Amino acid sequence: MKRLLEQRYLVRKNFVTLIGMGLFMYFSYHLIQGERSYIRYLSLSQSVASLDREAEQLKAEREGLEEKVSMMRPGSINRDLLEERARVVLGFRHQGEKDLLTAPN
Repeated sequence: MKRLLEQRYLVRKNFVTLIGMGLFMYFSYHLIQGERSYIRYLSLSQSVASLDREAEQLKAEREGLEEKVSMMRPGSINRDLLEERARVVLGFRHQGEKDLLTAPN
């Protein structure tokens, strides 16, 4: 019985310390493994960086396509581009033209 009273006294004496340790462990766990943890932050930072690179590539591709479209507008038609697109899309050729096939390196 005396030992039980000593244990209760020990718990009462260290109650604040135990609560503090519990809170420390709780927040430490969530700092490392939680939804808003440091590991998740690093993962999201890498995702943002890769998406930024992809956005830059898409922007450059779009600018190139917009330039080609502007060369095809009436009043500023680039005849070489028009002929190239007609050949690719419609399969037009000049009479007597031959295709040369080369082997890939």
